[in-house]
Amino acid sequence: MRFCDRPTTLDAEQKDELLRFGAIVKDALANSGRGAALIARSGLDLSRFRVRYSHAGLSLQSGLDTPWAVRQLYYACDERRPRIYDEGMTAFLLGLNDPAIGYVSVVFLPADAGAALARVAGDKRQVLQALAPVYSANAYPFSLRYQNCNQWVAEMLATAWGDPVDGEDLRAQAQHWLQAQGYEPTVFDVGYRPHLWIAAGFVPWLHQDDHPREDLDRMRLRVSTPASIEAFVQATVPGAQRMEFCHAGRRVVIRHGWDLIPEGCQPGEHDQVVMLD
Repeated sequence: MRFCDRPTTLDAEQKDELLRFGAIVKDALANSGRGAALIARSGLDLSRFRVRYSHAGLSLQSGLDTPWAVRQLYYACDERRPRIYDEGMTAFLLGLNDPAIGYVSVVFLPADAGAALARVAGDKRQVLQALAPVYSANAYPFSLRYQNCNQWVAEMLATAWGDPVDGEDLRAQAQHWLQAQGYEPTVFDVGYRPHLWIAAGFVPWLHQDDHPREDLDRMRLRVSTPASIEAFVQATVPGAQRMEFCHAGRRVVIRHGWDLIPEGCQPGEHDQVVMLD
């Protein structure tokens, strides 16, 4: 998710750290032997909900402007509509919330699943068919009214792996497939009813009229996030593998596996540590 913000202004040292950090992530993608990957970054601060990653995209080995560029949905603030953007790795990482510390998660897909996703994600017609005309950062995953950046990624996975019928409503088919496969969105406990009213009334990219009444009565929202997408892939795609990267100043920590790196970018016993010297 990214809402009408601009990349943080970086000093020379921070730019150098970001470039070197991005090179490490891109090298891991290039050395993976895979053709497509899911990628997510820590962007909007959702730590009060214990959510690290806010924004996901699709990184493709070929077919975009540069190898391992990221195709993703952003809200175009001036136009007040969602758009599909392609970014190189460094530009993608400019959306990290904190220039001093940042996290990136990459899920490598096995050959067949990755090839199917690369075909769909590289097809502009299907990419745009899966794009909703109206954006909502907290979009309900099983409604056609709105869409957020992560829901677009989830629906692209469904389009690639669910064998939809061409010419029919692609998004409806994708959502039906996701439900049938047991996709579970992330649950946000809002905790205070006026927060829902205030947000929906004054923030143009937040809505609640697509969410089930039962969820609103319980003061919770179910929303697609990178974590819910990764959990779905882990459960349904045999052979998918995950790496997580973080940088804290000039220290980079690299972890293989589905468990998160501890807060503060602190390495565990089996994590790799690289110094950006």
